[in-house]
Amino acid sequence: MRFAFNHILAPTLPLEAFFAQAKALGATEVEIRNDLPDVVGTTAPEAVRAAATKHGVTIISINALYPFNVWSGDLPARAARLADYAEKCGAKALVMCPLNDGRRVALESAVESLQALKPILKERGLTGLVEPLGFPISSLRTKRDAIAAIEAADGRDVYKLVHDTFHHHLAGETRFFPEWTGLVHISGVADPSLSVADMLDAHRILIDKGDRLENLSQIRRLLAAGYAGPFSFEPFAGEVHALADPMRAAKESMDFVEKSL
Repeated sequence: MRFAFNHILAPTLPLEAFFAQAKALGATEVEIRNDLPDVVGTTAPEAVRAAATKHGVTIISINALYPFNVWSGDLPARAARLADYAEKCGAKALVMCPLNDGRRVALESAVESLQALKPILKERGLTGLVEPLGFPISSLRTKRDAIAAIEAADGRDVYKLVHDTFHHHLAGETRFFPEWTGLVHISGVADPSLSVADMLDAHRILIDKGDRLENLSQIRRLLAAGYAGPFSFEPFAGEVHALADPMRAAKESMDFVEKSL
């Protein structure tokens, strides 16, 4: 398996330390963010590229362009700026998330956005990683609908999916699309008192034997179907961020997953 680390795993860790520790733990692929932590808003892209080169890691994505499926207001300008930053820092892709506040958005709106984003991404050599969010309030919950929008936008050469094990479970999806998948986000939920409908980002921890999201089953299915890309740890829970050494905890979760498979 190709494991990767998303910076939200250890958001208080400075960028260079994050890169160095990822490499030391055997992961040469990383994701940076524009929220938690806001690397994009605080660090020059040239400095990010230099740090990645120094520590021998590849920046597979920047998280995230939001809400990608509502092409209005300042989104076009933000998209161009984020794509510029990605190109300059050496990132390979932008993660793109849909509106997630309970308002409905027609699939045609996602198609419009994907069409508008195509030249922005292509001119900079970037992949757009569309990540459906499985929350009940999400405007784009399933990978099936995301693929329909990509195909309608004639975007096969620009777009891939993020298969997020948390969102796959929340959306009740059963189909896997390995040929469309460019990145897998992995995290677990262990709290036995939660209903699936009540699961939130704040409940997302590292994968262990108490996991309720069927991560191991999902990973097996993806690997068996031919997916060969990275599996990136993306725990949002404050309890993970507060650990004395969240990177070491992630390594223990890596070992658990590998041994369990």
